[in-house]
Amino acid sequence: MTVRLKRAYEPPARGDVRRILIDRLWPRGCPRNSLRIDAWPRELAPSDAFRRWFAHDPRRWQELRRPHQTELRVPEIRELLQRIAARARRRPVTLVYAATDKDRNNVVVMAGVLERLVRFIRAGKSA
Repeated sequence: MTVRLKRAYEPPARGDVRRILIDRLWPRGCPRNSLRIDAWPRELAPSDAFRRWFAHDPRRWQELRRPHQTELRVPEIRELLQRIAARARRRPVTLVYAATDKDRNNVVVMAGVLERLVRFIRAGKSA
């Protein structure tokens, strides 16, 4: 599986085949055409309530992970994730985010969920 995580403020690279913005809001100061975004499924980002509560506070990171993983289990969301995971098995996918903290953000949570989905797909199981 090839899932790359990249900040929106880093320039797109040649290897960024499919770029998906995983944020509820568009990154500040980034013109829409500069990011080369192929998809922006806002529903994959944490809900607005969790986003505001988390406020990028590292002390709240563990508390954000569990509710966000629960939100990602909603059938419609799960279907989107399964499509991304299936694509990531074949070709690279770049998940784009705006957060400053590269280790504690919603895309890190989503990458973990995608890795598990790819393992299920490879094993021929239903996720």
